[in-house]
Amino acid sequence: MSPRTVHVVKPGLETSVQELPGRVGFLEQGFPVSGPFDPWSFRLANLLVGNVRDTAALECQMIGPALRFEAEALVAVTGADMMPTIDGTPVPMWRTLRARAGQHLELGAARSGMRAYVAISGGVATEPVMGSRAVFHMAGVGGRALKAGQSIPLGVPDGEARLAAVPEAIRPVFPSDRRWLVEALLGPNDDWLSEEAIGMFFSSDWTVQAKSNRTGLRLTGPAFSFAHRALHKSPDHGQDPSNIIDHGYPLGAVNLAGQTPIILVNDSPSTGGFINPFTVASAALWKLGQARPGETLRFRPVDRAEAGELRRALDRATSPDVLVAA
Repeated sequence: MSPRTVHVVKPGLETSVQELPGRVGFLEQGFPVSGPFDPWSFRLANLLVGNVRDTAALECQMIGPALRFEAEALVAVTGADMMPTIDGTPVPMWRTLRARAGQHLELGAARSGMRAYVAISGGVATEPVMGSRAVFHMAGVGGRALKAGQSIPLGVPDGEARLAAVPEAIRPVFPSDRRWLVEALLGPNDDWLSEEAIGMFFSSDWTVQAKSNRTGLRLTGPAFSFAHRALHKSPDHGQDPSNIIDHGYPLGAVNLAGQTPIILVNDSPSTGGFINPFTVASAALWKLGQARPGETLRFRPVDRAEAGELRRALDRATSPDVLVAA
């Protein structure tokens, strides 16, 4: 019987294994949560191949990989449009596909969006590290980005999955004008900014810098002004108005390093000495995973109640009930 593996013919750009909820419980030791940058697309890919929606799968960044199946499997590609093919023939995204042993799945350069997801029936079965298969590849935790010639082990499918598709109305929408509306909350350190700066943040365009990755999205935009407490503070807070005594950073924090906002995402540090005046709502983090360098972010203020409802709506959009027969 052929081994349930996938052979990496071409690795693509920083293709990595990811899993939800990520590496939970190790922040105090300096290990980030990691996990898929766009959990919406990631979960839908898993559902299409009959996996539990948080099962380990592949995240592909900008340029996808070429993979050879060593055993028959179901596969699905979601997220950024990387024009997938099987044995050179174009195949649709957002639906279940059958791959026979020896067939090649290849993804190209993303036409829209930033990251695509490849889920395979049975899931990726690499060895967990600290309770998770999610890869923090910059530090080699849980492995690194794929390399040519590598074999990826697969788990055993749990039953026969039906061929299915994700209706277009349920898929995440990538804006055609390269402008993203991102929901964000005040805090935890919004009182270190002036009222004018808070209004400016929500009314301005912010450009994603090329120096952005799974650690943080650097933004270019207007300058911030600071509240009295940031300009008249004790020396132990540091010299710059954006400095503060080291404290914990929430996932999605808009970390203000001098005048450069850096949104802290999946592989970000968990503590530091800069203020976090805003935090991106958890249900909007997928947008950061699909925003490309040079694209524009515009932030919309939400409170905790609305952020919670957005999270519940995203959870409903990634349930098996959303799939239709293909």
